[in-house]
Amino acid sequence: METTIQDTLTFLGAAGTVTGSKTLLESSGSRILIDCGLFQGLKELRQLNWVNLPISIDSIDVVLLTHAHLDHCGYLPVLAKNGYKGPIHCTQASKELTNIILLDSAKIQEEDAERANTHNYTKHKKAKPLYTVEDVHKTMKLFVTHDYNEWVIHSSEIKFCFRNSGHILGAAMVEIQKNEQKILFSGDLGRAKPLLLYPRKVIKEADVLILESTYGDRIHSEQNAKRELQKVILDTYERKGILMIPTFAVERAQELMFLLHELRNTESIPDIPIYLDSPMGINATNVYDNYPDLHNLSRLVIREMYENVHYISDYEQSRNIVLDSKPKIVLAGSGMLEGGRIIHYLNNHMSSKKNTLLFVGFQGAGTRGRAILEGAREIKFFGQYHTINCEVKSIMGLSGHADQEEIIEWLEGFRKLPQRIFLNHGEPHQRDALRSKINYLFPEIDVVLPQPYIPYPVEETE
Repeated sequence: METTIQDTLTFLGAAGTVTGSKTLLESSGSRILIDCGLFQGLKELRQLNWVNLPISIDSIDVVLLTHAHLDHCGYLPVLAKNGYKGPIHCTQASKELTNIILLDSAKIQEEDAERANTHNYTKHKKAKPLYTVEDVHKTMKLFVTHDYNEWVIHSSEIKFCFRNSGHILGAAMVEIQKNEQKILFSGDLGRAKPLLLYPRKVIKEADVLILESTYGDRIHSEQNAKRELQKVILDTYERKGILMIPTFAVERAQELMFLLHELRNTESIPDIPIYLDSPMGINATNVYDNYPDLHNLSRLVIREMYENVHYISDYEQSRNIVLDSKPKIVLAGSGMLEGGRIIHYLNNHMSSKKNTLLFVGFQGAGTRGRAILEGAREIKFFGQYHTINCEVKSIMGLSGHADQEEIIEWLEGFRKLPQRIFLNHGEPHQRDALRSKINYLFPEIDVVLPQPYIPYPVEETE
């Protein structure tokens, strides 16, 4: 009697957390890894980046990348460094952005290791980077790119394609078809009405859905993000202060530049300097020029956006702007205050009540950004604790992730609902809340909250 091998899903990251996305699909003798991201935030999560995967890297046949955020692509160089030689499939825009993101990540790790060794604040004999710029160059040679909706044959039984997820430029859901069965990975699901991008694709059917739950427990504010931004700018300017905005280099930087362009064009804010102090943000913004069919910005608007903002790449330039205390608006990474040039601005300006620190995106558990949003009055960086006296504000309406209502609205677009949904990419409360909502509205769906490293049958077993 022939034994049928059950297809399985194993969540090697982002199971009960938002970061470290890595999902292994084992099907028909193939091992397919969807996303390969870094853990971020809590120390116990970050330490997992140094732990070997519970599978042989040689056994992975193919990697499918949903998009170019570090929590989805940031572990790829570790894979390549440790012997992975297979293809990494994604959209062309994702490849360009991933190259920018990974090079920046490698440089930061190299610099952090060097600083720790120089100033002797490492607990190890010698601090080492998780990977290097050389590892990134090796990784990028493995990329194979595709258009949205282009079917790619993996084997005689399995094919896959990328569908627009509306999250960031080039971001995709991954649809895998095995014979007649459809497995859909949502990746990071974008808003119903994104600011710059075209909306996420309406999917008509799937048998199994792996669904993100970043904001599964809440509804985004209906307040107008542009008006909120205008108010924060005017209030800070009235105090003759500096507005510091920790900014994700991909999508959030471009959205802020667009909103600032609109406010400046209508004379709704004073004529004060705006700086994008982020080499990665500048490079990511330039990628927009290459893909006019993936966003709704005209070349004229892009040019005007550029003209409104001073781009700062050079370190000396950045240092001079950091030391200057005149009113200004600064967009700088990283978005969760985990590193980057924004830390130097905090070091110099967060002790003054006239200045403002404005959050415009998700702040992961264990990050400095989350600590400040939850009321911390001092944070540690450069080996010391620093007091926060500046005003702290947040605008959550700019999030690139669908909220609970938008996830449900997207699910309601299915003509044939999934039989099974695995909820990932969410903290425990967020996943629980979304499961309860789905169970209430669609009781026929089996909703699973996967735990890390446990193989789950793709289909519900009797």
